[in-house]
Amino acid sequence: MSDKMIVIDDLSKWYGSFNVLKHCSTHVDRGEVVVVCGPSGSGKSTLIKCVNALEPFQEGKLFINDVPVHDPKTNLPKLRSQVGMVFQHFELFPHLNVTENLTLAQIKVLGRSKDEALARGLKMLDRVGLTAHKDKFPGQLSGGQQQRVAIARALCMDPHVMLFDEPTSALDPEMVGEVLDVMVDLAKEGMTMMVVTHEMGFARKVANRVIFMDQGEIVEDATKEDFFTQPKSDRAIQFLSKILQH
Repeated sequence: MSDKMIVIDDLSKWYGSFNVLKHCSTHVDRGEVVVVCGPSGSGKSTLIKCVNALEPFQEGKLFINDVPVHDPKTNLPKLRSQVGMVFQHFELFPHLNVTENLTLAQIKVLGRSKDEALARGLKMLDRVGLTAHKDKFPGQLSGGQQQRVAIARALCMDPHVMLFDEPTSALDPEMVGEVLDVMVDLAKEGMTMMVVTHEMGFARKVANRVIFMDQGEIVEDATKEDFFTQPKSDRAIQFLSKILQH
């Protein structure tokens, strides 16, 4: 078993004739937190969806926990069950209550009994501080609470790695902190994480490395100290000057 949880090797992707990802190569070590940032349309969300095989790619190789995502023989549903994914818009089932949202995939995908799934679900709900809301429906929760339920749901599957695709960008500003607090705790516990976000405070606090993308390319891949204090590319300097002024 290698010490690299995610390996992205010379990955390229097209939407028709549009080259959305260009020769991207990077990795995420076990227990590492890597933040992916960059301007809108830079390819960062597409890259993280390729990692989870939610988006196909045409060139290059990608491994998760030594499993080749690019190999047609790979069992992608099984692989996805080991990769927690948290999206911008929660993706909870509106017709199921919180507890049912937390147990459904455990029962259907992992084959857990209802009792096992319930115990795990309530444990993860407690971890994100929402036990009191277990019988509510998503529509009865705030955006921040829904996103914390989505994180709990991903954790119920005992993932090897957690992927976050702009998890706070759809939230009201006062709800962002409660979601980031949960993510900070996960990072402290040693969860391997790849996070697409504009939250530079989070990046400064918990990231080991920062990947900066622009126009489908990885322009910088540096420790957070280097990225924030001595970015190498003009594009990253410009991006940081805009985002850190506020």
